[in-house]
Amino acid sequence: MNEKKKDTNLVSWGWNEAWQDQFEQLATAGSKKVEPARVTAQYSRIYQIVSESGELSAEVSGRFEFAAVSPGDYPAVGDWVAIEPLEGEGRAIIHAVLKRRSAMIRKTAGSTLDEQVVGTNLDTVFIVQSLNQDWNARRLERYLIAVRDSGSQPVVLFTKSDLCDDPTPYLSEAERIAPGVPVFAVSAITDQGRKGLAPYLKPGHTVAAVGSSGVGKSSLLNWLAGDDLQEVQRIREDDARGRHTTTHRELFRLPEGAIWLDTPGMRELQMWDSQHGWQATFTDVEELAASCRFRDCQHEKESGCAVRAALEDGSLDASRYANYRKTEREIARIARKEQFAANRLKKKGGSRDSESGRKQKHRANGAGFYDAE
Repeated sequence: MNEKKKDTNLVSWGWNEAWQDQFEQLATAGSKKVEPARVTAQYSRIYQIVSESGELSAEVSGRFEFAAVSPGDYPAVGDWVAIEPLEGEGRAIIHAVLKRRSAMIRKTAGSTLDEQVVGTNLDTVFIVQSLNQDWNARRLERYLIAVRDSGSQPVVLFTKSDLCDDPTPYLSEAERIAPGVPVFAVSAITDQGRKGLAPYLKPGHTVAAVGSSGVGKSSLLNWLAGDDLQEVQRIREDDARGRHTTTHRELFRLPEGAIWLDTPGMRELQMWDSQHGWQATFTDVEELAASCRFRDCQHEKESGCAVRAALEDGSLDASRYANYRKTEREIARIARKEQFAANRLKKKGGSRDSESGRKQKHRANGAGFYDAE
């Protein structure tokens, strides 16, 4: 855990009247005396939290654990929770999770159909790529899908601009892939680009940095914080790929007052239920598809296919279209597995949220809280 003591003034961690109103409704519904806290770090099922009672470690209650259906139902870094401090023990019991305003989710690695919550209640997510061999346009598209679907504002951030003679082509390509999304180039070494990030680092705002290992997320945090909050490792010189530095998710407060979520690097971002984010990321392809002669056009050999015409004249990049189809298949496969699991549970006499209900639970309308009794 981070050895530096955290300021336990909840307002400095993003607490406001909206959270207070929600907490009061929850607190009056249960018989236990609870207080609000924010999850600042997670180590398996042990949580580090900040509350009016101080900085504590916490676990969920037995009732909470019994009611949880999936890993995504458990608290995640960024969540506001209702806790019962254990006097004199430096520990607390988590009884409920307040409704989430946003949540970035990805599928867990492997064949298991479970979601992994990267972070919650995020206002802005910086999609970090470095200006060296790490740059990958298709990877940027995948991150855009996940961030847009989370309910957070995406911002594309190119780090290590000091290593690139001319970042303009990278910036232009990112702007083409993500029209309307802010794109910045920064360097922690030369102190370039800090002013452009200021609007996203306002007091009380929670921001996250996501990207693959070695893109400079920890260096970015240390630079903006003006302190060595996270250890930094050098990238491998043979392939410009990074080593893992951050090993867990943790919230830090920046001097400007923003709350920063530092995350481990991701070798691969596996899609979850991301229909909204997918359509928003590929609006150009969707608009072309809507112009096809036939409504059920498969964009293969049909006459009057606007998508095929755009591919042939070069106005639609072939690799971008390939990623469009690839992510479409991934999302459809997840939806089919979800439906299969729900049907199987129903036959056994159980119940499970529908696919749309599970998604709604994790997005702006939030992950529901449990009875605090």
